[in-house]
Amino acid sequence: MLPLVIGHWEIIAIVAIILLLFGGKKIPELMKGLGKGVKSFKEGVNEVEKEIDNASSDNTKEK
Repeated sequence: MLPLVIGHWEIIAIVAIILLLFGGKKIPELMKGLGKGVKSFKEGVNEVEKEIDNASSDNTKEK
């Protein structure tokens, strides 16, 4: 299977299509929502990592 490689022209085409579909005024709103989603995802990952660390440290204390 070939690796997925996106060149400069493909990125420009994708950005142009997004501009045509959503318009210039909607893009900041979309990016803000995307940023909030990524932040929420990272917070969730950090919580799970903390719980795993706490559980593993509790298990080592019991031994």
